[in-house]
Amino acid sequence: MMFYKETNFTRESSIGEIPKDWKVKKIEDLFVVETGTTPSTRREEYWNDATVNWITPTDLSRLNGNIRIKSGERKITEKALKETNLTLLPRGSIIISTRAPVGYVAVLEDSATFNQGCKGLIPKNSSEVSPEFYCYYLLNKKQMLQNLSGGSTFKELSKVRLQKLDVPHLSLDEQRGIVGVLGVVDSAIEVVDRIIAKTERLKKGLMQTLLTRGIEHKEYKQTPIGTVPKDWGIVRISLIGDTSTGKTPSTQNDEYWNGEIPFITPADIKESKYVYETERHVTPKGAEQSNLLPKDTVLTVCIGSTIGKVALTYKESVTNQQINSIICDKEIAEPHYVYYALLFRSHLLKSFSGVAAVPIVKKSLFEQFRIPIPPLPEQSKIAEILSSVDSKLELERKEKARLERIKRGLMDLLLTGKIRVRVD
Repeated sequence: MMFYKETNFTRESSIGEIPKDWKVKKIEDLFVVETGTTPSTRREEYWNDATVNWITPTDLSRLNGNIRIKSGERKITEKALKETNLTLLPRGSIIISTRAPVGYVAVLEDSATFNQGCKGLIPKNSSEVSPEFYCYYLLNKKQMLQNLSGGSTFKELSKVRLQKLDVPHLSLDEQRGIVGVLGVVDSAIEVVDRIIAKTERLKKGLMQTLLTRGIEHKEYKQTPIGTVPKDWGIVRISLIGDTSTGKTPSTQNDEYWNGEIPFITPADIKESKYVYETERHVTPKGAEQSNLLPKDTVLTVCIGSTIGKVALTYKESVTNQQINSIICDKEIAEPHYVYYALLFRSHLLKSFSGVAAVPIVKKSLFEQFRIPIPPLPEQSKIAEILSSVDSKLELERKEKARLERIKRGLMDLLLTGKIRVRVD
């Protein structure tokens, strides 16, 4: 497949600069736009022994970049389809989430209905429209779709606004050529996703074995937190190091901010073991207003819906008040082992938060949380095994991020016609 740089543009179109041989049409010129609904959940005959696909925005949000969807989490019955006037979209239709949130898009691999949070786009003429091309185009315009959405409680993209949306119209061959290029990148991303999923399953299995059975043990004992090897201790957090809760320096004092010391919040704790990047940084003066934490401090989110997120500091850092920290006494506990021990039991931390409207694990309660502590050599060996798996995950996630950057760049070039696919 050959590419070339376009130089002949129309600069006055409603969608900006496009090649002169492209046209602009409205969604309603190319597609029939349908709305969805939810059959009454009180009517068992609408849901029991169901066979008809039914898609929701939640189903679309789980595609992880895939542009095709075959079915959703739930199905409805033929009776529901007939009695609630739902439209059964044919295979090859586009489905787009237009409410909470707006902008997830996919092409149907099988016929399906959908709820009121989505709209369905049925191509009017298959000789003019590649559904996959317009799926990619709408995905690339997610922010614009959100901007077009109205509503005070939650954003919703109306049927009328979607119908009137201007989109490029180019030859079917070129549409398919663009889809072919982007599809190659998507296939590569899918391969990496499968490797990541397989590695995550391996990590989960290893954690289950290593953090409950240890390495080469024959005798075990029952403890308040489960069965562990006989020579392991069950220790409160307060006994394995110094604990603290972070603090946010005053945002009114410019001397505290825009320095080089990472300021970690729960949003900065992602999938990686280390917190490599943060949205904000503080100065040394700002760090004095909080607690300056050394590299390999164990961090645990202690408030809200993300209680139990765990990470390690990559270098000297400070945190906000939503994070409890442990600076491990390395004669008792290896920080990487403690990270994995907390990660494995992170779901149990929520039970320490009480029943308040906003759950919070106060420092005094966090210090009472108990984890198993093997002898130091075994801690190091367990951490080493699990760290090797995390290193593999880190490499694969970086590869996925690289491919996603390539895809975004190609979409920006190909879907605007700046770079053309030669189809003659």
